[in-house]
Amino acid sequence: MDKIDWRTKGIWWPGPPVTPAEFAAARHDLFGGAFTWPVLVADGAAIAHNIDTLAAFCARHGLEFAPHGKTTMAPSLFEAQLRAGACAITVATANQVLACRALGVPAVLLANELVDPGPLRWVAQEVERGFDFLCYADSLAGVRAMSSAVASVPGDRPLRVLVELGHPGGRTGCRTPQELAEVARAVIAAPRLTLAGVAGYEGGLPDAPAVAAYLDGLRAAVRDLADEGLLPDPVIVTAGGSKYFDLVASKLAGSWLPGYQLRTILRSGAYISHDDGTYREQTPFRRVPGEGALEAALEIWAQVTSTPEKGLAIVGMGKREAPYDEGLPVPRKIRGLDGTARAADGLRVTAINDHHAYVEVPPDVELVPGELVAFGISHPCTAFDKWQVIPVVDPAYKVIDLIHTHF
Repeated sequence: MDKIDWRTKGIWWPGPPVTPAEFAAARHDLFGGAFTWPVLVADGAAIAHNIDTLAAFCARHGLEFAPHGKTTMAPSLFEAQLRAGACAITVATANQVLACRALGVPAVLLANELVDPGPLRWVAQEVERGFDFLCYADSLAGVRAMSSAVASVPGDRPLRVLVELGHPGGRTGCRTPQELAEVARAVIAAPRLTLAGVAGYEGGLPDAPAVAAYLDGLRAAVRDLADEGLLPDPVIVTAGGSKYFDLVASKLAGSWLPGYQLRTILRSGAYISHDDGTYREQTPFRRVPGEGALEAALEIWAQVTSTPEKGLAIVGMGKREAPYDEGLPVPRKIRGLDGTARAADGLRVTAINDHHAYVEVPPDVELVPGELVAFGISHPCTAFDKWQVIPVVDPAYKVIDLIHTHF
């Protein structure tokens, strides 16, 4: 967004447009009149802490890091992650690849099989221009689609492909090591494709033991491919969402593939903002607290609009503003009409509509229309996509920057 004006959700700006830089330079107080409710804000210090924490975790364990950009699709955050040592940005769709390329991201890992001829030809052209790009293959049909699409692109630089191992009932990926080897052989044989390594995803599995067993199987499958002489050197092995990156480190990091230079790449994404719901409960740092801790960085401020009956408050925040797929927003604090803050103990969101939240209020707590409630969120991947502009605040709730998203 090149201007801040009436179109900017969460910002109250009825006057002449200003640039984002001008708006950020004014250092507005969140409660000083330049904002309306609801508004999603990001704690700048918490985001910086989370970026540093995962960068340090990867460095300790000898992991490369390609954080999943689908969480934020925010160029300023991509830049911060790359500055902290990320080797690439991971994405989920062809459109996200296009956005990253337009934003100047130098290396992109598409954690999916790309079979659309138009984007494939475009990617092949960009690879010829020096674009560092990886994508997946998990089927012979996919390999044929890739090879056919890129064959007509002038040049000789191959498309680098990771064969993906999945698991029964999972999302994508070959279901057996035998299928994985078959797809790997097809990639090697296909014109204008080259095998770069093996990918996996453990985030859909139900618990840590299941994840450990899957990662053991992934490691064994990589060794089988090496025994067949199918792997390149160096070879990439990549896995890792935001729930089990500790297990990825313990199972896949290190020098466990003799004769090969192994690049183990972690792809966690939600860590950058963390949350007050699903990731607060499932972060790997609960299993390995000595490795660090993440901080919830996103907060939605919304206004009490009605208290129609005892024990119920209606707050102006709903599905258009807050994630709800992995848990409802979590009340964190209340800002009274006089500007003083108090704890939101006992408050609970029980349901949300498009623009309304139903908040259960205990008998010893009073809420009145016009007061503000700050909510933590659950699941950042469906929070960032609801806001094109997210104010970044300091501890005094002065706005110090703006995050722009591109979904």
